[in-house]
Amino acid sequence: MKNQLLSLQKVATIGEEIGLELGTQFIKDYQIGNPSDTHFYVIGRKIIDEILAQPGCVGLRFYNAYNELGEKTLVYVGLDEFGKAIVEYTCVNNQGKLDEKKGIVADRAKPANAEDLDALEEDCWGWIID
Repeated sequence: MKNQLLSLQKVATIGEEIGLELGTQFIKDYQIGNPSDTHFYVIGRKIIDEILAQPGCVGLRFYNAYNELGEKTLVYVGLDEFGKAIVEYTCVNNQGKLDEKKGIVADRAKPANAEDLDALEEDCWGWIID
């Protein structure tokens, strides 16, 4: 068990900067292989900050999902240091007592649509492949 824990990468350290060239290649390869899939989603900082501000949150997990209209979307949750989704947490309320709160489970990412794709410039981060 101890060796397993030592071999786990710390959630807070997962991810790294890969640069424009490699990032562009990853995106092009995916878009060529999946031309009819959603090209990108936009998620605002406010909800990301709210998730990361939960006690013990050190990272995020993004799930591919379908919303209530059957449209492809993302559902995202905070992760603790062990990689477990934060679905509830304990905090101290205004009366100084322990209180249980539900973790944030978020959606409403904005997928790319035809207007977004038409508005993108060639050097924009949209990386749309014609």
